[in-house]
Amino acid sequence: MPRPSPYADLPPRAFWRRAVADQDLRYLPDLWQPKTPVLPSQKIVTAGSCFAQHLGRALAARGLTWHITEPPPPDLPAEAWTAAGYGLFSARTGNIYTAAMLRQWVTWALDGVPMPREVWAEGARYYDPFRPSTPAEGFASRPDLETARHITLNAFAQALRDADWFIFTMGLTEYWQNRHQAYAYPTCPGTVRGQFRAADHRLCNQTYAETYEDMAAVFGLIRQHNPGIRFLLTVSPVPLTATATGDHALVASTYTKSLLRAVAGELRNRLDDVDYFPSFELISAFPFGGWAYEANRRSVSPAGVAFVMDHFFGQQPALLSPSPRTPPAVGRPPQDILCDDDVLDYYQTR
Repeated sequence: MPRPSPYADLPPRAFWRRAVADQDLRYLPDLWQPKTPVLPSQKIVTAGSCFAQHLGRALAARGLTWHITEPPPPDLPAEAWTAAGYGLFSARTGNIYTAAMLRQWVTWALDGVPMPREVWAEGARYYDPFRPSTPAEGFASRPDLETARHITLNAFAQALRDADWFIFTMGLTEYWQNRHQAYAYPTCPGTVRGQFRAADHRLCNQTYAETYEDMAAVFGLIRQHNPGIRFLLTVSPVPLTATATGDHALVASTYTKSLLRAVAGELRNRLDDVDYFPSFELISAFPFGGWAYEANRRSVSPAGVAFVMDHFFGQQPALLSPSPRTPPAVGRPPQDILCDDDVLDYYQTR
């Protein structure tokens, strides 16, 4: 008797026609099968690229426990929170775009590794090279900056020790490095603040192996301080603003996102406490036709974020059910999302 095909008993979600082509694309059932359910009472810590700012707020709005260990001062008006770096992530780290930057922050916070002493002075103000937009107006003195660093490192360490879940949104592979001490910057010096000097700064573009190694090291270090934590990775669907690699921006962006998606998948497959949620696919996959992007074809619309969260919640039995949405017309991007690399648009040839 002929041996039955291994495809004969697969569920509908395994076949493109039944899982995608025949579905109402406003909601895809069984897109994600969580390894472990997220419970409303569990503390969720977020960090990462600009898209991670959407996720934290959306999770909180849906009733989950977004664990904030560095809240804004009571006397700071809500309209000033974004410029000051509050309400974006669990701690006031600013955007962490790369695995290299995440590894730095985690070792600074948990492993006792001192932060570099580098500070950028402009006029009477001082700026932190590792979060140059936080706060937007900088600090009045170097001691003020260093005190703020200490507060954030303690807050980030507390968040990681307390968390039931750490959600990290992977954004970039391309970053700038200090040539002499090999630490990474979130943006190229001279873009948001500081001055670029070829003798001091160089471009790096992380390989698959480097990205995997950094992420695995991060998970290992966090587990030492919080053995019960679980990790959830996402990949930002936001393309690169600009690339310094010499490649076309579309080619460079495809390289970056493909690499990050592959690393996230490998980590999810190899490590029991790591999961991957496909927000990248929900926004950027071709069957959706790009409806969730704004007119700049980079920023994700509020409706696109809601679409992602519908799938996150819809496939978690302990959470709220989804509410399918019709793709809306393109509108203005949200004004309270802080992305350092947006400044690179200034340098484009007009």
